[in-house]
Amino acid sequence: MAQKGVQLDQETFSCPICLDLLKDPVTTPCGHSYCMNCIRSHWDVEDHKDSYSCPQCRKTFTPRPVLLKSTMLADLVEELKKTGLQAAPADHCYAGAEDVACDVCTGRKLKAHKSCLQCLASYCEKHLQPHYESETFKKHKLVEPSKKLQENVCSRHDEVMKIFCRTDQQLICYLCSVDEHKGHDTVSAAAERTERQKKLEGSRQNIQQRIQDREKDVKLLQQQAEAINLSADKAVEDSKKIFTELIRLLEKRSSDVKQQVRSQQKSEVSRVKELQEKPEQEITELKRKDAELKKLSHTEDLNQFLHNYPSLSPLSQSASSIHIRPLSCFEDVTAAVSEVRDKLQDVLREKWTNVSLTGTEVDVLLPQPEPKTRADFLKYSCEITLDPNTANTYLVLSERNRKATVMMEQQSYSSHPDRFTGWYQVLSRESLTGRWYWEVERNREVSVAVAYKNMSRAGGSGECGFGFNDKSWALYCDNNSYTFWYNNVQTPVSGLWSSRVGVYLDHSAGILSFYSVSETMTLLHRVQTTFTQPLYAGLRVYGFDEVWGLLSTNGASAEFCKLK
Repeated sequence: MAQKGVQLDQETFSCPICLDLLKDPVTTPCGHSYCMNCIRSHWDVEDHKDSYSCPQCRKTFTPRPVLLKSTMLADLVEELKKTGLQAAPADHCYAGAEDVACDVCTGRKLKAHKSCLQCLASYCEKHLQPHYESETFKKHKLVEPSKKLQENVCSRHDEVMKIFCRTDQQLICYLCSVDEHKGHDTVSAAAERTERQKKLEGSRQNIQQRIQDREKDVKLLQQQAEAINLSADKAVEDSKKIFTELIRLLEKRSSDVKQQVRSQQKSEVSRVKELQEKPEQEITELKRKDAELKKLSHTEDLNQFLHNYPSLSPLSQSASSIHIRPLSCFEDVTAAVSEVRDKLQDVLREKWTNVSLTGTEVDVLLPQPEPKTRADFLKYSCEITLDPNTANTYLVLSERNRKATVMMEQQSYSSHPDRFTGWYQVLSRESLTGRWYWEVERNREVSVAVAYKNMSRAGGSGECGFGFNDKSWALYCDNNSYTFWYNNVQTPVSGLWSSRVGVYLDHSAGILSFYSVSETMTLLHRVQTTFTQPLYAGLRVYGFDEVWGLLSTNGASAEFCKLK
C-alpha cells in the first residue's frame, strides 16, 4: 500500500504534457501545474490567437499569463527524486497495437527497445539489461524492434536461418543446406549481408554523388535564373531610359517643327498683308472715281455735264502685279516629316527582330541529347533571314531575304561597315543562341557557315572568309564532295551528296553538326567546342572566280529553306 501511495505521489507530480516528473514547475491561474518549458511551448503555438488555454481544463486567459517557478513544487519533486524511485511509466511507454511489445513483461507490456536475432525475442529496456551485462548474451545480435522475428525461423525445420543460398536467392537453415539445397552455392547470411552491404554502399555513394551533381546543377540553374532576372531587369530599365530619351527627342523635334512652321507662317502672312495694302488702296480710289462718274452720268443739265466732264482726271494705266505661286512650302515640311517617319519605321522593323531574338534559352547546364530524326530536328527549326547590310555587292537577295544569288553586275547597296567587300558572303539578321536547326538548298558550290559578328569584313584576306579564321566554321559543298574548314584548316568529309544541307546548333553545349538531307538525314561532320559569343548563320556562294574577278557560274544561289 505504501508503494502504491508513493506511486500515486509520483503521478501527482508528473507534467500532463511530457508525462515526466515536473522540471521547473509552474502553476497556471486555473491551478494546474506544468514544466515551464512545456507550457511555454504550448502557448507559443497559440501566439497567433487572442487568448491562451490550459491544456487540461481548457480555461482561457487574456492576456498571456506571466509564469513564475513554483518553489514548493520544485522542492517536493527534488525530494521525490532522492527516494531513488522512478516515476511510473507513462502511457506512451506501453506498447500499442502498432508497437513491438516486450516478450518478457507480464500484464500490460512495455514497448520493446531492441529485438534479439538469436533469442528471437524483443525486450524493453529493463529486460534487455542481461544482454548488456551477461557474457552469455553479449554476442547476440541486437536489432531495432521487429515484429518479423519469426520470419528468421525455418518453417520446415524450426531452426534459425543463418545461411543464404545464392543459387535460389533465399535464406535457409543448416538442415536445409544438407537437404534440398545440398550442392548449392551457399554462404553465411552474415557474409552475404557484408557483400551486399558493400554493393549497397557503392550504390549509395553513386546516389550521393548524383545528388551532389544535381544539387550543383540546381545551384547553377538558380544562379542562371538570378542572372537572367538581373539581366532582364537591367534591359527593361535601360530600354525604358532609351525609349524615354527617344520620345523626348521626337517631342523636341516636333516642337522645333511646329515653331519653325509657325514662324514661317507668321512671316509669310505678314508679307502677304503688306502686299495686300496697295490693291486695297487702289480699290478705294477706284470706288471713289466710280461714284463721281456715276453721279456725272445722272446729271440732266447739259451745260453742267459738259462743264464737269473735262475736270475728271483720266484713269491711270495699271496692270495686276500679283502672281500667286502654288503653296508648297508647308507640304514640303509634311513630306520631310513623313520621310523621317518611314525611315524610323524601317529601322524599327529591321532591328526589332534582333531585339525579339536576343533572349537566351535556359538550357545551358543540363545536358540535352542531340535529336535523332528529322522530326526531332524540326522541333528546333527557325526561319532565318539574310541581313542586306552584310551582303557582298555581287549578291542579290530575294525570297524575302532568304535567298542569295551571284550576279555579274554589282548591286547599288549603301556603304555599311558590316558588308563583306571581298568575299561573296552574307550573314543572317538573327543571332543564334540556345538550340537551332535550319536547312540550306543550293544549286552550285556553296559554303554553309556560322560566324561571330566581330569577324572581319573588309577585303579578301582569310580573316574575312568563312572557315579561314578562328571566328567562323564552314562546310564547303562541291558538286560531289564536302570539306569542313575552321581556322584555315581543312578536314575532308565523306557522306551522301545532296542539294540540301541541314545544320544543328546547340550553342550552350558547343555542338555544331552538318547533315546531308534527302529522304533520310546523314551526319556529315560534328564540331564539339565552346562558343563564346552568339553566332550568325552565313552563306558563301561560289559564282565568281574571286581571284580573277570572272564569272564562272551564272546564277549560282543558296537559300535558307522555309521549314515551318
